[in-house]
Amino acid sequence: MEELGKNMHRALATFGAIVLSMLVLAACTSGISKQEEGLEEVNTNPVSYFEIPVSDMDRAIEFYEAVFSISLEKTMVDGNDMALFPFDENGGGISGALAKGNSYVPSVSGPRIYFFVESIDETLNQAIAMGGQVAYKKTSVGSFWVAEFKDSEGNQIALSSLIE
Repeated sequence: MEELGKNMHRALATFGAIVLSMLVLAACTSGISKQEEGLEEVNTNPVSYFEIPVSDMDRAIEFYEAVFSISLEKTMVDGNDMALFPFDENGGGISGALAKGNSYVPSVSGPRIYFFVESIDETLNQAIAMGGQVAYKKTSVGSFWVAEFKDSEGNQIALSSLIE
């Protein structure tokens, strides 16, 4: 029965990665034909922001800054501690924050957030060096690599990168 559960997880992860691949491809190419035709580009991506629950903000900031080589900006929103991920209005994709408050509970059973990275191997190694654990080993899905790790707070975070 345990093996069935593992196979089901792999199948769901593979399906999710395939869907992600299609969405990334669609997002990367959606504005091209409209721009070529001189039409106004319309953002059809319904996802605009994410929040990753944390129990120890300083530990989580140290973890994410080291794993992704970024700087997070601490702030307070509606009485909740937040650390904002970088955001470039002219860049693609979305941004989000680490979030600490009564309604934020770290978990491996919530939604999977995929971070696009240049090298899954390097990112996983950095996550392990910072105390994370590999939860789903690097796997090829179509034209993408995917993997997952547990962060310093107990969340399961996914990675994707192009196969070159």
